Amino acid sequence: MGQQQLLLIILGIIIVGVAIVVGINMFTAHAIDAKRNNLTNDLIHLASEAQKYYKTPTSMGGGSQKFTGWEISSKLATNADGTFSATVSEQDVIIIGTGNEVVQGSDSVEVKITVLPNDFNVEIIN
Repeated sequence: MGQQQLLLIILGIIIVGVAIVVGINMFTAHAIDAKRNNLTNDLIHLASEAQKYYKTPTSMGGGSQKFTGWEISSKLATNADGTFSATVSEQDVIIIGTGNEVVQGSDSVEVKITVLPNDFNVEIIN
């Protein structure tokens, strides 16, 4: 083989290697984004459950204009997307969802939602 053919083979190997690394990075980034989206959807569902509790009268098992007493049901506290924990006060609830997808090192995907009586605010932590 001539030198030109060897250089073309080496160049081809380098290009294929770079393409594989870029593909793996794109796949990982997509998996992390998908996990964040799934956690956000789960948190919005939990927020609607908390708001339903807030608006339901005490006689019907609700909070009667208070979040106090609401908790995440054991069936919804853990699912395929991650785990959820809530901090409840009288006029707001903060729910944090921790995914099982690792972003960097040992940091997992994490999303927080603050639930108010008529609104909620989603914040991506990690």
